Amino acid sequence: MIVGGRRYRAPIVTTGPATALELPFDGLDQLSLGQTQATLVILGGLVALLVVGVHGSWRLARNVVTIAHEGGHALVAICSGRTLTKILLHSDTSGVTVSRGRRDGPGMVATAAAGYATPPLLGVGAAALVAADEIAAMLVIAVILLLATLILIRNAYGVFSVVLTGAVFVVVAAYGSANVQYGFACFVTWFLIVGGLRTVLEVQRKRSRRRAPDSDADQLERLTGVPAGIWVALFLLVGVFSLLGAGRLLVVWPPL
Repeated sequence: MIVGGRRYRAPIVTTGPATALELPFDGLDQLSLGQTQATLVILGGLVALLVVGVHGSWRLARNVVTIAHEGGHALVAICSGRTLTKILLHSDTSGVTVSRGRRDGPGMVATAAAGYATPPLLGVGAAALVAADEIAAMLVIAVILLLATLILIRNAYGVFSVVLTGAVFVVVAAYGSANVQYGFACFVTWFLIVGGLRTVLEVQRKRSRRRAPDSDADQLERLTGVPAGIWVALFLLVGVFSLLGAGRLLVVWPPL
């Protein structure tokens, strides 16, 4: 397959250890390398759409987007010189990141703006690693980020959510066949972007019903004077451009 103007080696194998996790269908070994990759990219996207679009699955999977969201707040808070106190993740899939420092200024603005932007940007980063044939690196980086987040969690449900999410990545990395790892990486890419977009739409719906007076967008309005609706629109733009960027990195047609 050609990505970014170059041909790269895809981690597609048809045999492996008996303990490896395999995809629940046959036939990929009948496809060319490019067709196999294209199939996994499309399947990963379809599964991500299904998970995000179905209420029951989204209710559970949304916790992962919340982890990324709060992790974004935490990372930018630290980078901007604020003192990070704790991260809380709740069973209703909401989260809170608490930091100490100035109540206004660029650092606080950047910290507040980072949450909704982080999941889709992580998705683009994952897409770049997949396109560069760095699936193992993508999985390892994800585990490292989850471990860093775990250190900052201060409630039991948050610990459970992060450990469970990390365990999935570890199992895929340790026992997944190359096809499983590639397909999982594609799923994660699309899920972070599409899931991030859905959370922005959800918060705007709550705002329209006056049920989210302290949303990130409303906090940013109080900090900057820029209307909260503009901030929501910016979050949506980040998600849309992330989707386009990931598509450009992963989707090549026709597959070779």
